[in-house]
Amino acid sequence: MKCLFAFFLLQLCLCANAQLAYPPTVKTDTVTDYHGQQVADPYRWLEDDRSPATMDWVTAQNKVTFDYLDKIPYRADWLKRLEEINNYPKYSSPFRVHEYFYYSKNDGLQNQNVLYRQKGLKGTPELVLDPNKFSADGTTGLATFSISKDGRYAVVGKSAGGSDWRTLYVMDIQTKKYLADSLAWVKVSGASWQGDGFYYSRYPTPDKGKELSTKNENHQVYYHKVGTSQEKDVLVYEDAQNLQRFHGVFTNEDERYTLLNISDRGKAKDGNALWYFDNKSDDKKFKPIVSEAGDFNYNFVEEVNGRFLLLTNDGAKNRRLISVDPKNPDSSGWKTIIPEKEENIASISSAGGKLFVSYLKDVTTRVYVYSFDGKMEGEVKLPALGTAGGFGGERKDKFVFYTFTSITFPPTIYQYDIASGKSTVFRKPEVKFHPEDYITEQVFYPSKDGTKVPMFITYKKGVQRNGTNPTHGLQWGNHSFDRNH
Repeated sequence: MKCLFAFFLLQLCLCANAQLAYPPTVKTDTVTDYHGQQVADPYRWLEDDRSPATMDWVTAQNKVTFDYLDKIPYRADWLKRLEEINNYPKYSSPFRVHEYFYYSKNDGLQNQNVLYRQKGLKGTPELVLDPNKFSADGTTGLATFSISKDGRYAVVGKSAGGSDWRTLYVMDIQTKKYLADSLAWVKVSGASWQGDGFYYSRYPTPDKGKELSTKNENHQVYYHKVGTSQEKDVLVYEDAQNLQRFHGVFTNEDERYTLLNISDRGKAKDGNALWYFDNKSDDKKFKPIVSEAGDFNYNFVEEVNGRFLLLTNDGAKNRRLISVDPKNPDSSGWKTIIPEKEENIASISSAGGKLFVSYLKDVTTRVYVYSFDGKMEGEVKLPALGTAGGFGGERKDKFVFYTFTSITFPPTIYQYDIASGKSTVFRKPEVKFHPEDYITEQVFYPSKDGTKVPMFITYKKGVQRNGTNPTHGLQWGNHSFDRNH
């Protein structure tokens, strides 16, 4: 859908044929030595976005851009049409807590998605939270929402103006009223329930007057008991010797195990360390499964008979699923449950006593169902080439939800019956264009080293691909992530 809108915008910009005269951009002789390699950086001066030279350059560029756009006579009509296309109800996949299903909905053009719940699949929707009312301008969003195991309370994290900082509150879901709990200086954190409280991560309170200039160092994990002040929260973990590390604590489904995830941005490590303790044990001190953050990731998926299933790229570039005994975590005792394949494992989720393994094949999703012991039991048949996500749930669930989308296929929610292996449409959006009028083809282009790069070409039926059509190219990649939709 986003690609389609971008395509319309490009055609809008190509409508006028006037030759543009761009402002000159000064090139300097800046060269940086990176480990003996001389790298020219002639536009380094533009990185100083507050310098008079950069600000003058931006002003001149904007003048060219908007002088051009303002001369397009039917620009307003195009923008109106784009707004019409995007103005349709959008839903998230539901998730279940006891008898209620929770989901978010956007009526079309709202700044923030609204959270609802309903009893059963056919119950009457009940408003839970409307983040559009968090602030007068609608820019304060819902950053965290985590429901207690008994379904009584929810942690509500609010973030103002897109900030990474968030404040956590506790809401009584039945009454929709907030308790007095208010937790500040929270960043890079979720909220994971344990008993009558939850774990969260924060930074130390900065000195007065230095709230926006203090370095973010010494990421700490606390436990907050519902109904108490933040001053009474219990410090669970910190590492004062490694101030740049991130720490996050979470619990498994039955809250028996508490796990600590550690990443080390200060040493530019891509992987994580993983520690744990058993809540049935008297010893609540974290013990290592993987003691240090290095180059490999270890993502907890499920606990099965006292062993942890971890998704890792350790020994598998495209990732594999391993089984680890947390009491004897040495790598010599690891068991491979799902081995590495030619395709990359994008994610693994657990629901209904099964594992849902999502692979990326030529940037399209393939989903397979596995048993806990690694036996492949079937494939989730998706409606077309595209991207699918979801499939999470609890062990007693009989079905899961997932969302499927592609360049011209609107995000559609499916209900997958675990026993029969069949998918049925749960919610399909009513969009104001006709997806069936468009064709999407997958092609491959060889890169410099010979790697075949998958691409998609989308065009309206009847268009002659003769090389003369205005074309919008969309690509993206950053921080080891690529774009697959």
